[in-house]
Amino acid sequence: IVGLGGATFPSHVKLQIKEDKKLDCLIINGVECEPYLTADHRLMLERAEEILVGIRILMHALHVNRAIIGIENNKKDAIETFKKLTSEEAGIQIAALKVKYPQGGEKQLVRALLKREVPKNGLPLDVGVVVHNVGTVFAIYQAVQHNQPLLERVVTVTGKKLEQPSNFWVKIGTPIKDLIEAVGGVPENTRKIVSGGPMMGKALKNVDVPVTKGTSGILVISEDEASRGAPKNCIRCGECVDVCPMGLEPHLLMNLSEKGMYEKAVREDILTCIECGSCSYVCPSHRPLLDYIRFGKSIVKQLETKTA
Repeated sequence: IVGLGGATFPSHVKLQIKEDKKLDCLIINGVECEPYLTADHRLMLERAEEILVGIRILMHALHVNRAIIGIENNKKDAIETFKKLTSEEAGIQIAALKVKYPQGGEKQLVRALLKREVPKNGLPLDVGVVVHNVGTVFAIYQAVQHNQPLLERVVTVTGKKLEQPSNFWVKIGTPIKDLIEAVGGVPENTRKIVSGGPMMGKALKNVDVPVTKGTSGILVISEDEASRGAPKNCIRCGECVDVCPMGLEPHLLMNLSEKGMYEKAVREDILTCIECGSCSYVCPSHRPLLDYIRFGKSIVKQLETKTA
């Protein structure tokens, strides 16, 4: 079982708490802040009782008596569902969060719920917290209660031009082209098909690829939606710095990656980037900030692997 919020981090690692770490809270991530994606929302509505069993399993395994389910306040039906089911459970709290991107990031969620700051190169565990996505919690429930491995997940298939955008229970390995056919096929004037959401997703070269454990959604983007101005020179406006949730300087990280200055990029905390895409979204010069930062991160990780 891995994290189903997108990062696919092995879930068992989060259950192996070292003796020098003090844990006092379990956070359940039900935010799903990426536009268009509704897989977690649908899961919370249809499998709330099973998710709560999974939460109790995790609380027992982690030896904590406090859990918080964080849900954005535009998902009122999910909030009410969990409040009714936990009305007599003192240890499980439901927190309605402001709709704000990227609220679903682990560090951002810990800050919003507990006012604790996770160190730049640290983990939530460093401040006494473990975070699990609602989809992961449901998978843990299935594994413990029904001895079922992670063979399927919920996937959102959506786009403004699609005939029938839907959420599907999908077996891991299902061809993405089959999912698109199930919602009426690829519309005319489609510019790109993205695995994930519009902010953090990655464009697919073709749809003859399978659904993986990290496939939260398939987004079909039309020509007019994908229109993007030609990149221009940076005007040093600072917009990218203002929106970065990690306090980085995206314009600088892009320049360092573009020039191959990877050691300096590491010193400027390039690996801290959560790849939310906010910098590229606000850039008035249409510079591909996230693309270059992702590339720089991949090179840095390759270099670290070679020297390890």
